[in-house]
Amino acid sequence: MKTNSLLQYFIIILAFGVVFASCKRKSGKPTEIKFDSIVVDKQIPLLHENDTTLPFADIKIDFTFPKDFGKKEDLKRLQQIFVGTFFGDLVYDSLSPQQAIDKFLKDYTEEYQGLSNTFYEEKSRLKGEMPQWYWYSVYKTNEIMFQNDSLLAYAVEHSEYTGGAHGSFNLIYTNIDLNRLVTLSEEDLFIPNYYRPLTEKIINSLIKKYNVSDPESLLELGFFTIDDIVPNNNFYLNEEGINYAFNQYEIAPYAMGVINVTIPYSELEEILIPDGIISRFFQKKEK
Repeated sequence: MKTNSLLQYFIIILAFGVVFASCKRKSGKPTEIKFDSIVVDKQIPLLHENDTTLPFADIKIDFTFPKDFGKKEDLKRLQQIFVGTFFGDLVYDSLSPQQAIDKFLKDYTEEYQGLSNTFYEEKSRLKGEMPQWYWYSVYKTNEIMFQNDSLLAYAVEHSEYTGGAHGSFNLIYTNIDLNRLVTLSEEDLFIPNYYRPLTEKIINSLIKKYNVSDPESLLELGFFTIDDIVPNNNFYLNEEGINYAFNQYEIAPYAMGVINVTIPYSELEEILIPDGIISRFFQKKEK
C-alpha cells in the first residue's frame, strides 16, 4: 500500500464523518469497548522458490480493533472506521478485520511478486550479483492514545521500505465521537475562520518546544519554510490539549522524524466552538 499522500487519508476520515453524521446512539450508560488484535509476522518471497537467501518482503502487522461495543450495528460502524483508517483505503471498510488483513496480504503479495521480472533483468545486468534493493518491509500497528465515555483517539503507524536509500514512516491520528460514531476534524472543534489563528498557535508552540526566539529561528533548525507549518487535521485529543503530528518531509527533513506539538485548550479558547466538543468532553471536567 502506498502512503505518499496524507490528503487521501484525511479524505477517508472525513468520509466516515459524512457517512455516519446522522447515526446517533441514545444517551445512557457508557458503553464499554472490548478490543482484540490480529498479529501477522511473515515473509513473502519475491520468487517462487523456498530460499531465504533470495529477496523477500518482511511483513509485521499488529492490528487492534473493537470486538464488542453496544449494539451489533454500533460495533459494525466502529469496526468500519478502524479498518478503513488502519489500511488507509475505503475499499477495506466493508470488510471484517480479518478479511481486511487477508486482502492486504493478498494485494501486497501480488504487487511485490510482480517485481520478479525486473529482478531477473537487473541480476543479469549486474552479471549475476544480487540486486540488494529487492528486500522490502512493511510494519503496521495502531495504538489507543485516549479513551473516555465519549471519545476514542488512536494512532496508526505505517513504516515501509521499498529498496530506496531509506524507508518511510507515517503517523496518522483518528478521533471518534462515540456518541455519534463519527470521526472528528478541525471543523468540528473550531469556529469559522479558525485557520490563521490556529496556525499562529501551532507555530508559537513549536517555538516554545524548540526553545527559540521567533519563527525564523525554526528555519535554522531545519524546518523548510514557515508557510509549511499549518493545521493538517492530523491530531488527537486528550485531557492535556490538542496534539498535532507532522510527518517526515511535511514541514522538515526526513532526519527530523515525526514532529509532535501539543497546544493546551486554555490557549485555544477564543477559537473553540462555544459549548462544543472540547467544552463537553474536557473543560467542564476541569471546573
